[in-house]
Amino acid sequence: MHQLTPVAAGFDLAKVDTSSTPGIESRKAAEKQLESNVTELGMLQERLYADSTAGGTRSVLLVLQAMDTAGKGGVIRHVVGSVDPQGVSLHAFKAPTEAEKRHDFLWRVRRELPPAGRIGVFDRSHYEDVLIHRVHGFSTPEVIEQRYGLISEFEREVALDGTAIVKVMLHISYEEQKARLEERLDRPDKNWKFNPGDVDERAHWPAYMDAYQVALERTSTPLAPWFVVPADRKWYARWAVQSLLLDALRRIDPQWPAATYDVAAEKARLAAT
Repeated sequence: MHQLTPVAAGFDLAKVDTSSTPGIESRKAAEKQLESNVTELGMLQERLYADSTAGGTRSVLLVLQAMDTAGKGGVIRHVVGSVDPQGVSLHAFKAPTEAEKRHDFLWRVRRELPPAGRIGVFDRSHYEDVLIHRVHGFSTPEVIEQRYGLISEFEREVALDGTAIVKVMLHISYEEQKARLEERLDRPDKNWKFNPGDVDERAHWPAYMDAYQVALERTSTPLAPWFVVPADRKWYARWAVQSLLLDALRRIDPQWPAATYDVAAEKARLAAT
């Protein structure tokens, strides 16, 4: 069981030790649990999907937010990638298109919500519209302030409609990001991952931390709490997110749907063929 607590009043992002590993004693133990939990995670995901075929309305939405290089891709591959891909819907939110800009900022997000029976993953999300916009001044302070409330109300509606929301900020240090960017430049097999714009964005690191602090405070609610996962150690981040996802599915506790036919009669018919 993880020992992460939801963001609540008095939370201070600056006090989070990004290299800490709350809830697990070692990399070896975390990787062992990560592997051993795959069976349960897969079973719960299959039961969730099966339940939806019989009218079940529940789903799960994993929201991943982070500074560049924090490990979102690794979490998706090693955690979400361990279940049946047919039961997963993944969407990475990029800069809005001209068509999307003609709608309110949550319009495109609503279109990507997971249907019943699915685990949805947002690789970045609607939070870009308060984080980047706050840092770079793409929207006025008044508009951004309004959006915190709109996001909380939107997530409340989604949760009450049957979607368990798991919001995770993968939190790395300024120094660790530099080391990961250097690795992308040093290794030819990782050059393709490097984006020169990431270096430019490092100049805004304090502003991003401030933006995250405000967003976490304003939008962490009982129905859609934020969890800040220390991410300097990739193995820990993967273990922690898997634990949070498992918690959400265990709370839903989806069950196999009952057969809508006479099982004994069908066995007899089959035996006769």
